[in-house]
Amino acid sequence: MKHLEIKGRPDVCRIEVGVQVSRLESYCDPDRTVIITDGNVRSLHGRLFRPYRVIETNASEESKILSTVEDIYEKFLHYGLDRTSFVAGVGGGIVCDVAGFAASTYLRGLPFGFVPTTLLAQVDAAVGGKNGVNYKGYKNLIGTFNQPRFVLCDHRLLATLPVHELRNGFAEIIKHALIADAALFLYLEERLEGVLALDADVIEKVIYDSISIKAGIVSADETEKGERRKLNFGHTFGHALELSTGLGHGEAVSVGMVMAARLSETMGILAGDDVERIERILENAGLPFSVDMDKDLVMDAIDKDKKRAGEEINLVLLDRIGAARVVPVKIRDLREAMDDLCQHR
Repeated sequence: MKHLEIKGRPDVCRIEVGVQVSRLESYCDPDRTVIITDGNVRSLHGRLFRPYRVIETNASEESKILSTVEDIYEKFLHYGLDRTSFVAGVGGGIVCDVAGFAASTYLRGLPFGFVPTTLLAQVDAAVGGKNGVNYKGYKNLIGTFNQPRFVLCDHRLLATLPVHELRNGFAEIIKHALIADAALFLYLEERLEGVLALDADVIEKVIYDSISIKAGIVSADETEKGERRKLNFGHTFGHALELSTGLGHGEAVSVGMVMAARLSETMGILAGDDVERIERILENAGLPFSVDMDKDLVMDAIDKDKKRAGEEINLVLLDRIGAARVVPVKIRDLREAMDDLCQHR
């Protein structure tokens, strides 16, 4: 078992990688804790919840909205939660987001922790202290910055996941390597078979290294004023593709990363050979690197992106594999470049 820490607000977040989820009671007292989870996780791991009060919610993207949070508030009231209470989100990224947001806003903030049960949640959603919900169809438009007390990452839980859920997580792991760790990217290229097979030693190392990248960035820039923006690599395009094409998060981010890499190449920043390596590893991981899309719909979503500032939008581009920077790009220039970014090669 390995651990990391993020020094943030209101407290230090301790991230345990390789811990067994059966140890949950040693992290949060069942008498003071309410667990928020979804029906699928409860059916698989419900034995762990027996000492706890449990709030079951829906894990669909459509349910990640304010009315779901209101339902949770009602349950908090019913259970009589006070400021000595604790909230544990056990599930994928949506459960963690909703649980963290509800805890952060109830009684002006209750302490909470996460047990992420998907690869995507372990390397991304549960780490970093960003908790939010969607509004009017736009992702994470309402949210908070608030660190969980703990994040427990048990890679054994991943064995129950369908392949498409694992691919969502692979996309984020590849993203972390692309923005900050060329050695991890090379390791993924060389050991991808072991990663995809969830080989215990390989997947634990990859999860730890991936979280280390995000934890280091978040510790330096918790509220996304500068360095943390790099974590959005591929996500401006990706979120727009989610809205306009119905792709899952990992698939949309995969295509979004290729579009951002191609834009980096077009702007003379990134070498073409690196773009080819990026496309190759995504394809080998079973992720798409292009998709048929309505460019007008994609640009409409980008126009409404919260990273837009006037007639420009801050995009994360690559200098090389393992090094990223934030570049303001004019919306009109981006619109003109879309044909090249979207074409099948």
